Amino acid sequence: MARGEGAEQYSNASLLQKPSPDGIKLAAKCESRSRLSVCSKLCYAIGGAPYQITGCAIGFFLQIYLLDVALLDPFYASIILFVGRAWDAITDPTVGFLISRSPWTRFGRMMPWIVLSTPFAVLCYFLIWYVPSVEQGKVVWYLIFYCSFQTLQTCFHVPYSALTMFISTEQKERDSATAYRMTVEVLGTLIGTAVQGQIVGMANAPCISTGEELNSTDLLVASTVNITGPHASLEHLRNAYMIASGVICFIYVVCALVLFLGVKEQRETCRVRTEPMSFFQGIRMVMGHGPYAKLVMGFLFTSLAFMLLEGNFALFCSYTLGFRNDFQNILLVIMLSATLAIPFWQWFLTKFGKKTAVYIGTTSVVPFLVSVVLVPSNLIVTYIVSFAAGVSVAAAFLLPWSMLPDVVDDFKVQNPESQGHEAIFYSFYVFFTKFASGVSLGVSTLSLDFAGYVTRGCTQPAEVDLTLKILVSPAPIVLIIIGLLIFISYPINEEKRQGNRKLLNEQRENEIDSETDSTELNVV
Repeated sequence: MARGEGAEQYSNASLLQKPSPDGIKLAAKCESRSRLSVCSKLCYAIGGAPYQITGCAIGFFLQIYLLDVALLDPFYASIILFVGRAWDAITDPTVGFLISRSPWTRFGRMMPWIVLSTPFAVLCYFLIWYVPSVEQGKVVWYLIFYCSFQTLQTCFHVPYSALTMFISTEQKERDSATAYRMTVEVLGTLIGTAVQGQIVGMANAPCISTGEELNSTDLLVASTVNITGPHASLEHLRNAYMIASGVICFIYVVCALVLFLGVKEQRETCRVRTEPMSFFQGIRMVMGHGPYAKLVMGFLFTSLAFMLLEGNFALFCSYTLGFRNDFQNILLVIMLSATLAIPFWQWFLTKFGKKTAVYIGTTSVVPFLVSVVLVPSNLIVTYIVSFAAGVSVAAAFLLPWSMLPDVVDDFKVQNPESQGHEAIFYSFYVFFTKFASGVSLGVSTLSLDFAGYVTRGCTQPAEVDLTLKILVSPAPIVLIIIGLLIFISYPINEEKRQGNRKLLNEQRENEIDSETDSTELNVV
């Protein structure tokens, strides 16, 4: 009897050691899921374009639109910009928390959020660029639709960002998909700048030469005057902004459809998803992970630097440099250069490491920030400096999203029992960057108000010129230095990253073996 049981156990053990067809199929299936086709990477990357197209249009043009087209007082414009961004920042961790508790559907966990938010987001975006006829209700109008758009776009962008972790389990494939995404996203900023800038640039309203302060009534009267010459009326300019927003809304919808139809969200069958945690538990979890906190704080300061530059560069070109009719072309050059530089930075971070790329890529913009302020105003020199600065902008786009998956992987290695929190990590990063954007736009617009900004003036007081110079050169440089000092203590270098990758691969192999053994035991 005992010998029979022993023989049976030996027979079962021998059977488990042999690779069965089901086990081979399961391993092959998990391996194939890790690989991404070029088509899948392109479709995934195209999904990132709407966020950058709309973000670029808002970042470069909303401030000057509120001041010179909607004719708002700089103080109220600063409130709209700050409240809108602050509200947007608050919604990011909230949406990330809700996504982490969302059930899995046949379309995935992330895709339903992306698809359902799109139609409402494009409607709110269009209404941001419409000037209501009721003068007293303008501030409330822009606050409502700006905050609504930011909320709906968060429902698109947070799940899209977290989707990086669900398109492949292989780190190399995710990095490659991220490079595709960053290339398309920078191309999206190029498209946003081209569509908004060129359409609006063709309808550039004339400035008003006066030494006296103009109020809104004066400007409304001036906008109705029939002006002959190369420039159009203010009403024509407002229509141009609406046409540009309509084109961008169409692109937004097309990109969302391509993402939905071309990317399949993969469910992690081998991992056990932990029980949902509370909102504040999520905050403590992500901020308690040291590498994540240092990464976010470092990019918080460097992102704030580039956002200050982005938000004020149109005004700087128009008034300080005197290129009122060329600023949209200068912005286009920056974005074109950034688009062309993305493949270079992808090669650089692969060759020399991501941390080295942060230092080289971010500091490379400093000489150009200095020269654009110190060198006398010259259009050709400005184009050259702008093209060179775009190379650093590309690094600022690529590196944060390339490094975030490394931090999430590090968390998984240190906390193998806690899974399914990717959306929380991504949403809190977006929260901090958007909060920084709100602070930069609000403070810079308020600074212009204190300096005596003249709405639609052909020239500005010397105090405004000085303020714009500070906002596009010394202030970003100081913020970049602070961010890089924080990155010194960032612990995930190439050796650590490769070690985490090896450990995660071993975990996945063990889980595959465990599932194979379970399948074969059920067969036996």
